[in-house]
Amino acid sequence: MKIVIDWVRCEGNGACVVAAPELFDIDNEDMLIVLDETPSEDKRAALERAVASCPRRAIVIEG
Repeated sequence: MKIVIDWVRCEGNGACVVAAPELFDIDNEDMLIVLDETPSEDKRAALERAVASCPRRAIVIEG
């Protein structure tokens, strides 16, 4: 699976970081960092929580 971010929608509010800190982080300028763009299947539940928590719906799972 692959994490796709709509960078136009992303506000860097960090909800995804709280939901899946193993996949996302926020840098010093409040910009989202995707730590693993192609996570293994065992991370799917965490990624789905991050997708659901994003208030801007800026995260999509491909595959």
